[in-house]
Amino acid sequence: MDTKNTIISKEVLARAKKIKCVVFDVDGVMTDGALGIGDDGQEYKNFHSLDGLGMKLLKASGVHLAIITGRTSNVVKQRAETTGIAHFYQGVEDKLEAFNDLLQKMHLQADEVAFMGDDVVDAPAMRRCGLALTVPSGHRLLKPHAHYITEAQAGRGAVREICELIMQAQGTFDAQMAQFFK
Repeated sequence: MDTKNTIISKEVLARAKKIKCVVFDVDGVMTDGALGIGDDGQEYKNFHSLDGLGMKLLKASGVHLAIITGRTSNVVKQRAETTGIAHFYQGVEDKLEAFNDLLQKMHLQADEVAFMGDDVVDAPAMRRCGLALTVPSGHRLLKPHAHYITEAQAGRGAVREICELIMQAQGTFDAQMAQFFK
């Protein structure tokens, strides 16, 4: 994330510093929101490689990752596995219920968890979490509940932007980047 062009508020940085787990929606956050479905019923999604590495680096810095999504897809399960996302909820109708289940299983407080969503179904969990995040294409009714709206578009580096923001707030960004710039 290029912070030269982005001014991140002290409130957002303070919230990000506390985060122990980031929960991502999939469609419209990790992807651009387009749903490709073939004649055979197979679902296709495009993920950005920048986002994948960002999630791996954030996990390596000690922050847990989770997915809570309303749709069910093998491709999302594969993405979770390749990026090290251990906490995975799909086919979820009530995202707040899944969010609360995650808190209980991980023994976390709501203010220790970030939630990144893009539509009104994400609002209940975003209103409860410690750091509510969305993308520029997020629904207009959701944006007022977000603490931070990414500059990068969904499926085009927005997840990476959030991963780097949290690492910067927690002082782990430089250590994660050092492995590439020896």
